[in-house]
Amino acid sequence: MSSNVPSFQDLVYNFHETIQPLDVKLIYEGEINHDIMKVFTSLTENGLKTEEFKGQKKVFNVMVECLQNISKHSDSADGRKHENTGNGIFLIANNDQELNIVTGNTLRKEKESVVSEKIDHINTLSKEELREYYKKMLKENTISNKGGAGLGFIDIARKTQNKLSYSFNKINDEYSFFILSAKISK
Repeated sequence: MSSNVPSFQDLVYNFHETIQPLDVKLIYEGEINHDIMKVFTSLTENGLKTEEFKGQKKVFNVMVECLQNISKHSDSADGRKHENTGNGIFLIANNDQELNIVTGNTLRKEKESVVSEKIDHINTLSKEELREYYKKMLKENTISNKGGAGLGFIDIARKTQNKLSYSFNKINDEYSFFILSAKISK
C-alpha cells in the first residue's frame, strides 16, 4: 500500500531544491535556545558588516522573532519537549534584491488553520493597518503560557514590510513541518 506522505528525506530534498538558487549565509538544524540566538545574531552582525546592507537592526529583530517562534512553538513529533527550547531549521540566504530568513519546525496539524488564518490576515494588511493591528493586539492580548502575546508574525511583517510566505509539509497524521519565509528588501 503506497502512501502520499513524503519521507523526511523528501522534505529535506525539497527544502534543498528551494534554497539552492540562494546564496546561503547561515544554516542550522537543531535545538534553538537563548545561547544559540546570541551566536546567530553575532554571526549575522559580522557577516552583514562585510556587505553594503543598511538594515542590520531590522534583520536582528526578524531573526529573533523567527527563532523565538521555533523555540516557543515547535512541537516534538517524538513527544519529548523541553521547557523553553524547540527544534527546527534556521536559514539566512541572500540575493541581489533581498535577504531571506527561513525557518522550519514541527507543528501539530491542529495548529495549521490557526497559523494560516493569522498569516493570511496579516498579509492582507497595509503598513498603517499592520501598525494599528499591532497596537490593538498588544492592548487586547495577555501573555500566553508560552511567553508570547501573539505578536510575532505581526512584528515580522511590520519589520520586513513584505508579505510572509509559509507552507505546511505533512509528516504524518498528527504533525506537519511548518516553513516560514520572511524577505527583507535591500
